Amino acid sequence: MKNRSSTLREAIEEMIAIGQLPPGAHLDETVLAGQFGVSRTPIREALIQLASMGLIVIRPRRGAVVAEISPQQLVEMFEVMAELEAMCARLAARRMSPQEHQSLLSAHHACEQARDAQDPDAYFYKNEEFHALLYSGSHNVFLTGQALALQRRLRPYRRLQLRVRDRIASSFSEHDGIVNAIIAGDADAAMTLLREHVVVQGQRFADLIASLPLLATMSGSTQSTNQS
Repeated sequence: MKNRSSTLREAIEEMIAIGQLPPGAHLDETVLAGQFGVSRTPIREALIQLASMGLIVIRPRRGAVVAEISPQQLVEMFEVMAELEAMCARLAARRMSPQEHQSLLSAHHACEQARDAQDPDAYFYKNEEFHALLYSGSHNVFLTGQALALQRRLRPYRRLQLRVRDRIASSFSEHDGIVNAIIAGDADAAMTLLREHVVVQGQRFADLIASLPLLATMSGSTQSTNQS
């Protein structure tokens, strides 16, 4: 069972991911404690956990703020994310079992339903589940942990990408090729397709940077968090 600080950490992480707490936002322990109906101690512990993940920055005598990423850092982080996921795809194509293939197909179908419903929030969560199955399908615990850690760091920005026009349709189409390559056991194709799916460059990067102000205005109901 998760302790209270871990549950709070996940709730605050979700608020960051959906833009309720945008980059640069101040995190007041007293305000958060009142919002969640707890004392400041578990809030402080949750903030320390978030700082260790790189999602927030705790400044001595100045409090905590949601971490900001420069455009250069953002593209570098997406480059690393693309390589980590490409490694996962290559190993998953070699190691996933038939049962895991069925789980991946089910997650792919859930993404399709969210796409057809034109629901970017639903697609965001189903997309995370899809990628998490690719990580675990690598059957490399260390690699899976590294991929999940960086995925968490980039959650607000990966979600924001889905707000760019036609990105959900493109994302699902790219998933389709990845799924087919993995089920066919084509490790090289799976690796290449997933790398191209994640990396942001050219027009995709320009669209992402132009959309960054939306992080301050994006809204959505705060999920209770075990969806990442």
